[in-house]
Amino acid sequence: MGARAIAIIGPTACGKTGRAVSLARHLNGEVISADSRQVYQGMTIGTGKDLCEYGDIPYHLIDIRNAGHKYNLHEYLADFHKAYQDVLERGKVPVICGGTGMYIENALKGVKLPEVPADENFRASLADKSLEELASMLAKVKRLHNVTDIDTPKRAIRALEIQRYYSLHPDEAKAADISQSQPLDAVVIGIDIPRDDRRKRISKRLKDRLDEGMIDEVKALLDSGLDPADLIYYGLEYKFVTLYLTGAINRKEMEVGLETAIMQFAKRQMTWFRGMEKRGTKIHWLAYNLPEVEFIANVRQILHDQI
Repeated sequence: MGARAIAIIGPTACGKTGRAVSLARHLNGEVISADSRQVYQGMTIGTGKDLCEYGDIPYHLIDIRNAGHKYNLHEYLADFHKAYQDVLERGKVPVICGGTGMYIENALKGVKLPEVPADENFRASLADKSLEELASMLAKVKRLHNVTDIDTPKRAIRALEIQRYYSLHPDEAKAADISQSQPLDAVVIGIDIPRDDRRKRISKRLKDRLDEGMIDEVKALLDSGLDPADLIYYGLEYKFVTLYLTGAINRKEMEVGLETAIMQFAKRQMTWFRGMEKRGTKIHWLAYNLPEVEFIANVRQILHDQI
């Protein structure tokens, strides 16, 4: 095998999990998730964890935070690098699998975000600023890839605090710079699915998830005391089902709105992956409907060519 790791990426509903598990089984690997919502416990059907597909294949970074928490890139990269080193040290192949482009790209590029201590004086100096003012300040010092940086004043102030720390610690800032970091030795496989097929699979999967109890899953989270706003924050399934359960929309509005939102989300995922290619990441695209034996053979050939 020419590379130390493999990444399986692609839009929602393309069958990434099954492919990653199959590769892990054939290559003595373990799966490391790169999904921003599968980290949460109790959010299983709506995030498509498909845990039954793993069988005896170990997986990492799934069910590692309580629902209600707002996970972020900093946490992910810290968790990812620990899991990645753990898998390598045990002689296994890390198989990175997910559709959260920002997480995947930064992990593959080897970005490591330093622990930034709280600066209470700096926070106090910004306490009277509005969210709009904070967002404007932040936009002047960094490119806003992630709206979670500015969804509350508290998070915006933290983002500004981090940027200030970087300005005072250039060596650590360099490690956090995607253009300066040391990329992982990884082969990236993209699951290529035509738009019409993707739409059909999204529609079928949504129906299946509703039949499997996705509404009951969200109701259980609400009944556990979780604030509806926290679930709406997670978007897609949790946003629309919560709006339905709280009476803001009816069942038909939920289903139509959710299906449209998922399709738009898949389009944004592909835009990110195409952007990764433009930024220098080589992605080997393989058809989503290849028979398993052909998929494995193709990946093995790609890995062999890396030697």
